[in-house]
Amino acid sequence: MPDTRQRPTSTGRGWVAVPPVSPPRGRPEPPERPYTGPPSYPAPPRWGFPSVTWRWPTSVPGTVTEHDDPVRRQWVLGGRLLVLLIITATLAAIATGAEVWRYVLLVRSRDSALNSSMVLSSDALVVSASVLLFIVAVVTIAASYLWILRVRAAIAEQRGMDPPRSAWRIAAGLFVPGVNWVLAGPIVAELEHLASGYSATARPRPSRLVFAWWAAWVANGVLVTVTLLWRTRDGVQAQADSVLLTAITDLAALLLAALTVLLVRHVMSLLAPMAAEKLRGSWVAAVRDAPRPELRPRRTPWARR
Repeated sequence: MPDTRQRPTSTGRGWVAVPPVSPPRGRPEPPERPYTGPPSYPAPPRWGFPSVTWRWPTSVPGTVTEHDDPVRRQWVLGGRLLVLLIITATLAAIATGAEVWRYVLLVRSRDSALNSSMVLSSDALVVSASVLLFIVAVVTIAASYLWILRVRAAIAEQRGMDPPRSAWRIAAGLFVPGVNWVLAGPIVAELEHLASGYSATARPRPSRLVFAWWAAWVANGVLVTVTLLWRTRDGVQAQADSVLLTAITDLAALLLAALTVLLVRHVMSLLAPMAAEKLRGSWVAAVRDAPRPELRPRRTPWARR
Protein backbone atom coordinates (compact mmCIF):
# COMPACT_ATOMS: atom_id res chain seq x y z
CA MET A 1 0.00 0.00 0.00
CA PRO A 2 1.53 3.30 -0.94
CA ASP A 3 2.49 5.91 1.80
CA THR A 4 -0.05 8.74 1.68
CA ARG A 5 1.49 10.91 4.50
CA GLN A 6 2.71 14.34 3.51
CA ARG A 7 6.28 15.16 4.15
CA PRO A 8 7.12 18.57 5.71
CA THR A 9 8.42 21.03 3.28
CA SER A 10 11.85 22.41 3.91
CA THR A 11 11.93 26.08 5.04
CA GLY A 12 15.66 26.47 5.06
CA ARG A 13 15.92 27.03 8.86
CA GLY A 14 18.06 24.98 11.22
CA TRP A 15 18.13 24.81 15.08
CA VAL A 16 21.28 24.28 17.05
CA ALA A 17 21.02 23.20 20.71
CA VAL A 18 23.60 24.82 23.02
CA PRO A 19 23.98 24.52 26.81
CA PRO A 20 22.58 27.43 28.92
CA VAL A 21 24.90 30.26 29.77
CA SER A 22 25.88 30.13 33.45
CA PRO A 23 25.85 33.40 35.46
CA PRO A 24 29.19 35.06 35.97
CA ARG A 25 30.93 33.97 39.07
CA GLY A 26 31.74 36.61 41.67
CA ARG A 27 34.77 37.00 43.81
CA PRO A 28 35.53 33.95 45.87
CA GLU A 29 34.55 34.23 49.52
CA PRO A 30 37.50 34.89 51.75
CA PRO A 31 38.36 32.23 54.24
CA GLU A 32 37.17 32.66 57.80
CA ARG A 33 39.68 34.61 59.80
CA PRO A 34 40.67 33.65 63.31
CA TYR A 35 39.22 35.61 66.24
CA THR A 36 41.46 38.55 67.12
CA GLY A 37 39.43 40.17 69.88
CA PRO A 38 36.47 42.55 70.10
CA PRO A 39 35.67 44.73 67.09
CA SER A 40 37.08 48.22 66.80
CA TYR A 41 35.12 51.27 65.71
CA PRO A 42 36.27 54.50 64.09
CA ALA A 43 33.95 56.44 66.44
CA PRO A 44 32.22 55.70 69.76
CA PRO A 45 29.15 53.55 68.99
CA ARG A 46 25.72 54.92 69.80
CA TRP A 47 24.30 51.58 70.81
CA GLY A 48 24.73 49.67 74.04
CA PHE A 49 23.69 49.96 77.64
CA PRO A 50 22.68 53.37 79.05
CA SER A 51 25.44 55.33 80.71
CA VAL A 52 24.04 55.17 84.25
CA THR A 53 25.29 53.67 87.47
CA TRP A 54 23.80 50.60 89.03
CA ARG A 55 20.78 51.42 91.16
CA TRP A 56 19.62 49.20 93.98
CA PRO A 57 16.82 48.16 94.19
CA THR A 58 15.82 47.99 90.55
CA SER A 59 13.15 46.41 88.41
CA VAL A 60 13.37 43.95 85.54
CA PRO A 61 11.03 44.38 82.54
CA GLY A 62 8.51 41.58 82.27
CA THR A 63 8.47 40.75 85.97
CA VAL A 64 6.16 41.76 88.78
CA THR A 65 7.78 44.75 90.46
CA GLU A 66 6.95 45.47 94.06
CA HIS A 67 5.92 48.96 95.08
CA ASP A 68 8.62 51.18 96.47
CA ASP A 69 8.79 51.41 100.21
CA PRO A 70 7.92 54.71 101.93
CA VAL A 71 11.59 55.49 102.48
CA ARG A 72 12.21 55.28 98.76
CA ARG A 73 9.17 57.44 97.99
CA GLN A 74 10.21 60.18 100.39
CA TRP A 75 13.72 60.06 98.94
CA VAL A 76 12.38 60.65 95.42
CA LEU A 77 10.04 63.44 96.51
CA GLY A 78 12.79 64.96 98.61
CA GLY A 79 15.02 65.21 95.56
CA ARG A 80 12.32 67.08 93.66
CA LEU A 81 11.75 69.32 96.66
CA LEU A 82 15.43 70.22 96.70
CA VAL A 83 15.18 71.31 93.06
CA LEU A 84 12.20 73.53 93.88
CA LEU A 85 14.04 75.04 96.82
CA ILE A 86 17.06 75.85 94.67
CA ILE A 87 14.79 77.52 92.10
CA THR A 88 13.11 79.48 94.91
CA ALA A 89 16.46 80.65 96.25
CA THR A 90 17.56 81.72 92.78
CA LEU A 91 14.38 83.71 92.18
CA ALA A 92 14.68 85.28 95.63
CA ALA A 93 18.21 86.41 94.80
CA ILE A 94 17.01 87.92 91.51
CA ALA A 95 14.10 89.64 93.25
CA THR A 96 16.46 91.06 95.87
CA GLY A 97 18.72 92.49 93.21
CA ALA A 98 15.75 93.95 91.34
CA GLU A 99 14.45 95.70 94.47
CA VAL A 100 17.89 97.07 95.28
CA TRP A 101 18.17 98.40 91.73
CA ARG A 102 14.77 100.10 92.09
CA TYR A 103 15.85 101.66 95.39
CA VAL A 104 19.03 103.00 93.78
CA LEU A 105 16.96 104.54 90.99
CA LEU A 106 14.68 106.17 93.55
CA VAL A 107 17.68 107.72 95.29
CA ARG A 108 19.11 108.97 91.99
CA SER A 109 15.76 110.45 90.96
CA ARG A 110 15.98 112.98 93.80
CA ASP A 111 18.78 114.89 92.03
CA SER A 112 18.37 114.12 88.33
CA ALA A 113 15.93 112.74 85.81
CA LEU A 114 16.10 109.06 84.95
CA ASN A 115 16.12 107.33 81.62
CA SER A 116 12.67 105.98 80.77
CA SER A 117 14.01 102.71 79.35
CA MET A 118 15.98 102.08 82.53
CA VAL A 119 12.92 102.67 84.69
CA LEU A 120 10.78 100.38 82.54
CA SER A 121 13.42 97.66 82.66
CA SER A 122 13.61 97.92 86.44
CA ASP A 123 9.83 97.73 86.82
CA ALA A 124 9.60 94.73 84.47
CA LEU A 125 12.33 92.89 86.36
CA VAL A 126 10.73 93.60 89.74
CA VAL A 127 7.25 92.50 88.66
CA SER A 128 8.36 89.35 86.83
CA ALA A 129 10.71 88.25 89.62
CA SER A 130 8.09 88.88 92.30
CA VAL A 131 5.34 86.98 90.47
CA LEU A 132 7.58 84.01 89.70
CA LEU A 133 8.89 83.95 93.26
CA PHE A 134 5.36 83.92 94.67
CA ILE A 135 4.21 81.08 92.38
CA VAL A 136 7.28 78.92 92.98
CA ALA A 137 7.14 79.58 96.73
CA VAL A 138 3.53 78.36 96.90
CA VAL A 139 4.41 75.21 94.95
CA THR A 140 7.45 74.64 97.18
CA ILE A 141 5.41 74.94 100.37
CA ALA A 142 2.87 72.44 99.01
CA ALA A 143 5.68 70.05 98.04
CA SER A 144 7.19 70.46 101.51
CA TYR A 145 3.88 69.46 103.07
CA LEU A 146 3.69 66.34 100.88
CA TRP A 147 7.29 65.48 101.71
CA ILE A 148 6.60 65.75 105.43
CA LEU A 149 3.69 63.34 105.01
CA ARG A 150 5.96 60.93 103.13
CA VAL A 151 8.56 61.12 105.88
CA ARG A 152 5.91 60.42 108.51
CA ALA A 153 4.70 57.41 106.51
CA ALA A 154 8.26 56.12 106.23
CA ILE A 155 8.80 56.48 109.97
CA ALA A 156 5.49 54.73 110.69
CA GLU A 157 6.50 51.90 108.33
CA GLN A 158 9.87 51.44 109.99
CA ARG A 159 8.69 51.78 113.59
CA GLY A 160 5.22 50.29 113.30
CA MET A 161 3.68 53.27 115.09
CA ASP A 162 1.26 56.09 114.34
CA PRO A 163 2.68 59.61 113.92
CA PRO A 164 2.14 61.92 116.91
CA ARG A 165 0.40 64.62 114.82
CA SER A 166 -2.38 64.22 112.30
CA ALA A 167 -2.18 65.50 108.74
CA TRP A 168 -4.61 68.38 109.30
CA ARG A 169 -2.59 69.65 112.26
CA ILE A 170 0.51 69.71 110.12
CA ALA A 171 -1.41 71.58 107.42
CA ALA A 172 -2.58 74.12 109.99
CA GLY A 173 0.94 74.47 111.33
CA LEU A 174 2.28 75.27 107.87
CA PHE A 175 -0.47 77.21 106.10
CA VAL A 176 -2.41 79.20 108.73
CA PRO A 177 -0.80 82.65 109.14
CA GLY A 178 0.34 83.37 112.66
CA VAL A 179 -0.18 79.79 113.79
CA ASN A 180 2.59 78.56 111.52
CA TRP A 181 5.08 80.84 113.30
CA VAL A 182 4.56 78.81 116.48
CA LEU A 183 3.87 75.28 115.22
CA ALA A 184 6.31 75.01 112.32
CA GLY A 185 9.29 74.66 114.64
CA PRO A 186 7.84 71.84 116.79
CA ILE A 187 6.68 69.97 113.67
CA VAL A 188 10.16 70.01 112.17
CA ALA A 189 11.73 69.18 115.54
CA GLU A 190 9.50 66.11 115.92
CA LEU A 191 10.33 65.07 112.38
CA GLU A 192 14.05 65.24 113.08
CA HIS A 193 13.58 63.49 116.42
CA LEU A 194 11.73 60.52 114.95
CA ALA A 195 13.99 60.29 111.90
CA SER A 196 17.00 60.06 114.22
CA GLY A 197 15.59 56.88 115.75
CA TYR A 198 14.59 58.20 119.16
CA SER A 199 11.46 57.10 120.97
CA ALA A 200 8.23 58.95 120.32
CA THR A 201 7.65 59.35 124.06
CA ALA A 202 10.99 61.11 124.61
CA ARG A 203 11.19 64.87 124.47
CA PRO A 204 12.63 66.16 121.19
CA ARG A 205 15.89 68.07 121.35
CA PRO A 206 16.14 70.15 118.19
CA SER A 207 19.51 70.65 116.59
CA ARG A 208 21.04 74.02 115.80
CA LEU A 209 19.93 73.65 112.21
CA VAL A 210 16.30 73.31 113.28
CA PHE A 211 16.57 76.37 115.55
CA ALA A 212 18.16 78.38 112.75
CA TRP A 213 15.45 77.30 110.30
CA TRP A 214 12.71 78.17 112.79
CA ALA A 215 14.18 81.63 113.37
CA ALA A 216 14.43 82.25 109.62
CA TRP A 217 10.84 81.03 109.16
CA VAL A 218 9.49 83.40 111.82
CA ALA A 219 11.61 86.31 110.57
CA ASN A 220 10.39 85.77 107.02
CA GLY A 221 6.76 85.73 108.16
CA VAL A 222 7.20 88.89 110.22
CA LEU A 223 8.92 90.70 107.36
CA VAL A 224 6.18 89.73 104.91
CA THR A 225 3.52 91.06 107.28
CA VAL A 226 5.36 94.32 107.97
CA THR A 227 6.03 94.89 104.27
CA LEU A 228 2.39 94.38 103.32
CA LEU A 229 1.24 96.78 106.04
CA TRP A 230 3.90 99.36 105.15
CA ARG A 231 2.79 99.41 101.51
CA THR A 232 -0.61 100.75 102.60
CA ARG A 233 0.97 104.01 103.76
CA ASP A 234 1.03 107.10 101.56
CA GLY A 235 3.95 109.33 100.72
CA VAL A 236 7.14 109.16 98.71
CA GLN A 237 9.28 108.20 101.69
CA ALA A 238 6.88 105.39 102.62
CA GLN A 239 7.13 104.01 99.09
CA ALA A 240 10.92 104.13 99.21
CA ASP A 241 10.89 102.38 102.58
CA SER A 242 8.56 99.70 101.22
CA VAL A 243 11.01 99.02 98.40
CA LEU A 244 13.81 98.58 100.92
CA LEU A 245 11.63 96.35 103.11
CA THR A 246 10.74 94.22 100.10
CA ALA A 247 14.42 93.74 99.31
CA ILE A 248 15.07 92.64 102.91
CA THR A 249 12.09 90.27 102.74
CA ASP A 250 13.38 88.69 99.54
CA LEU A 251 16.78 88.30 101.15
CA ALA A 252 15.14 86.57 104.13
CA ALA A 253 13.34 84.26 101.70
CA LEU A 254 16.69 83.41 100.13
CA LEU A 255 18.12 82.55 103.55
CA LEU A 256 15.05 80.48 104.43
CA ALA A 257 15.26 78.50 101.19
CA ALA A 258 18.96 77.78 101.77
CA LEU A 259 18.33 76.58 105.32
CA THR A 260 15.42 74.45 104.11
CA VAL A 261 17.73 72.74 101.62
CA LEU A 262 20.11 71.86 104.43
CA LEU A 263 17.26 70.70 106.66
CA VAL A 264 15.70 68.46 104.02
CA ARG A 265 19.04 66.86 103.23
CA HIS A 266 19.66 66.37 106.95
CA VAL A 267 16.35 64.58 107.54
CA MET A 268 16.77 62.47 104.40
CA SER A 269 20.21 61.35 105.53
CA LEU A 270 18.85 60.43 108.96
CA LEU A 271 15.97 58.41 107.57
CA ALA A 272 17.74 56.65 104.71
CA PRO A 273 21.51 56.92 105.03
CA MET A 274 23.41 55.82 101.94
CA ALA A 275 26.93 55.16 103.10
CA ALA A 276 29.67 54.84 100.53
CA GLU A 277 30.69 51.39 101.76
CA LYS A 278 27.16 50.10 101.11
CA LEU A 279 27.37 51.06 97.47
CA ARG A 280 30.69 49.32 96.84
CA GLY A 281 30.97 45.70 95.91
CA SER A 282 27.41 45.37 94.59
CA TRP A 283 26.80 43.17 91.59
CA VAL A 284 23.94 41.28 89.98
CA ALA A 285 24.01 37.75 91.34
CA ALA A 286 20.95 36.42 89.50
CA VAL A 287 17.77 37.50 87.75
CA ARG A 288 14.77 35.32 88.54
CA ASP A 289 11.37 35.02 86.86
CA ALA A 290 12.46 37.20 83.95
CA PRO A 291 11.85 36.38 80.27
CA ARG A 292 14.84 35.27 78.28
CA PRO A 293 16.27 38.16 76.29
CA GLU A 294 16.18 38.06 72.52
CA LEU A 295 19.70 37.42 71.31
CA ARG A 296 21.15 39.11 68.29
CA PRO A 297 22.13 36.96 65.29
CA ARG A 298 25.74 35.97 65.22
CA ARG A 299 27.81 37.94 62.78
CA THR A 300 31.04 37.12 61.04
CA PRO A 301 34.22 38.19 62.86
CA TRP A 302 35.37 40.54 60.09
CA ALA A 303 32.06 42.38 59.77
CA ARG A 304 32.01 46.02 60.81
CA ARG A 305 29.08 48.03 62.12
